Amino acid sequence: FGLALFWALAAWVGARGRYRGLGFAVALGAAELARGYVLTGFPWAQVGHIWVDHPPAQVVALVGPSGLTLLTVLAVALVALWRPVPAVAGVALVAAGFGFGLWRLGQAEPVAQGATLRLVQPNAEQGLKWDPDQAHRFFERLLEFTEAQTADGARPDLVIWPETAVPYLMEDYPEVAARIAEAGGGVPVVTGVQRVEGFRFWNSMAVVGPGGVITGRYDKHHLVPFGEYIPFGDQMYRWFGLVAFAAQEGNGYSPGAGPAVLDLGPGLGRALPLICYEAVFPQDLRRAPGRADWILQITNDAWFGEWTGPYQHLAQAQLRAIEQGLPMVRVANTGVSALIDARGRVVDSLPLGQAGYLDVVLPGALPPTPYQRWGEGPVGLLLAGLGLWLLALARRKAA
Repeated sequence: FGLALFWALAAWVGARGRYRGLGFAVALGAAELARGYVLTGFPWAQVGHIWVDHPPAQVVALVGPSGLTLLTVLAVALVALWRPVPAVAGVALVAAGFGFGLWRLGQAEPVAQGATLRLVQPNAEQGLKWDPDQAHRFFERLLEFTEAQTADGARPDLVIWPETAVPYLMEDYPEVAARIAEAGGGVPVVTGVQRVEGFRFWNSMAVVGPGGVITGRYDKHHLVPFGEYIPFGDQMYRWFGLVAFAAQEGNGYSPGAGPAVLDLGPGLGRALPLICYEAVFPQDLRRAPGRADWILQITNDAWFGEWTGPYQHLAQAQLRAIEQGLPMVRVANTGVSALIDARGRVVDSLPLGQAGYLDVVLPGALPPTPYQRWGEGPVGLLLAGLGLWLLALARRKAA
């Protein structure tokens, strides 16, 4: 209901002017941009996402997903005016999107980074994931896939498990990290864990090195409201003494420090870590300190079942790769685990609802994109310019 209000507001604003279609296009573009930020944001299923797996999706490298939404609705609005010049302009806008996309997809591929990564997908159903007996079975499955040998006996350079893959608190059971390291056979293992300090919990990513030593860590900072924490829960504890919603009292996750980059060492380079739905916020990737070599997302999409949710989440990941010009490795509990190149194409994947592992070679990165440099600035200028133009038209008609 709350998300629908963004569209309702855009429709109300668009209906105020003489050119309602164009007004709605501009208002919807502004509303969709705001939807990615207001109340922590939730930019899911934007109009521009229809272009994923099609050439116009490459436009997000220039103006981001909100810009692609604006241009898409604007093109439709121009055609809907049923006048020759605007209709031709609308068709030309779509044609330009295809032209730019085809040109960008036709460019030479960047040199592959060369590291071999193993994506491990345990397929732990959400209803069984935390059952004590089943959790142990899923953990053993993760270890088995990690230890598996290829036909030529080669080992990957890195093994990756999904979000909250480890059903035990490593602080209480140090032997768990040692067992993961043993399965890795000298290869580091990135895994989703729950981390605890006192009464505080974090949804985290840990890099388990040889001997069970934790060589890197990232705490999820963009948490799901009402799913991972209650908004203003800590304030309610400080102001009124209500502990039921306070993350600092163990009733919900605490947010991490913010976007980060993990240096995984020679051959693996610097990875930009994302946990679950952090991958739907393009602005967060831009705030990471320094340029990464690739993006690493771990997630648990079992919440969605086997409907459209996991595929929509995968589509968002493809857009993040295009926007940043970086390949993305995505490891999901029940799928879809995938390797995505720097132009957003799925190179290889594991099907939804299937347990297994996949060894992939990390593709190369592209130079920083305009969107990575300037973010929403160009879209904001375009929205302001279109808004002023519509106001000028309205005043001229009124005069």
